[in-house]
This record gives sequence, C-alpha cells and structure tokens, in this order.
Amino acid sequence: MEAIINKVAESGIITLNLEEFHAKDAIVFDLKSFLFMELILKEKDYRAALQTHDWSIYQDKEVILTCSVDAIIPVWAYMLATVYLQPYAKQIVMGSVEQGQKDLLLSHIQHMDTTHFVDQRVVIKGCGEIHIPDEAYAMVTAKLKPIAKSIMYGEPCSTVPIFKKKISSHINS
Repeated sequence: MEAIINKVAESGIITLNLEEFHAKDAIVFDLKSFLFMELILKEKDYRAALQTHDWSIYQDKEVILTCSVDAIIPVWAYMLATVYLQPYAKQIVMGSVEQGQKDLLLSHIQHMDTTHFVDQRVVIKGCGEIHIPDEAYAMVTAKLKPIAKSIMYGEPCSTVPIFKKKISSHINS
C-alpha cells in the first residue's frame, strides 16, 4: 500500500488569511451616551462627562470613535474625545463601527511584517467567517508583489494565479 502524499503541504506555499488582521479586540467609543436624550450635545455637560470618564479601559486598545445615533455632532466633539483617548489608545479610527473595522484591518495590513514572504509562493485565502473588504485584497497584493515569488487567490488546493515574478535571463558581457 502506497503512502498518501499531501502535495499541498509539501508545495511550500504560504497561506495568508486576512481574517488574522481583523481587529478582534477593538473597543467602540460611542458619543451617543454623552448626548442629552441621545440627541443633543451640550458642550458644558459633554466636557464634564469626558473629564470624569474612566479612560484606562482603553489602555493599549484600538478604539473606534463613533456616534451610533442620528445626531448632529460638531467636529470639535470628536477632536475633544480624541484628546482624552490618545494617551491610552493604541490606535484611534473614526466612523461607523463597520468603517472603523475596515480602517483597522487596512492599517494592520499596511504595517504587517513581510519578511517571511520574500521569494515565497503565497496564497491569499479567499473564503472565511469574516467579511474582508475588497480593498484589503488589493492592498495586500500591492504589498507582496515586490517581494513574493508568486501570489495566488483562493485555497492552496484550488487557486487563481494573480502574479508570478518573471526571472530575468540577462547575460552580462
């Protein structure tokens, strides 16, 4: 009886799962709870509430700064919250929770260590539990193209070729 050989495992292909870059532990800072009747921002009350808020819960966390209700929030209110968050938070992004998650994902990709992808065959995993925005796939492709031997999309057993480094055959005279 012949041994079953896992050719995918022996191929040396590195699978890159973008779900690993998802901000799992991001904390939402919602201005809603600082509004009078969750509708109106009263400057004096807002400033007082920010001064007494426990900011330590944001220590070394990624924070999504948002307002989840349909209220008119002046830009300075977000700026003021940022002043209080900044000494604690690892990173602050602003927008809806969905936009904040996307911004953090793209930031993680932008800052990822690519040293172990140099001259490697890379498959960017295409399916998973978490929705990955199209921009993330474009960003990781642009980041890996200068260093990877090849880039594929899908699963190691069934891929779509995206890029393959051409080998130069220049002879120096």
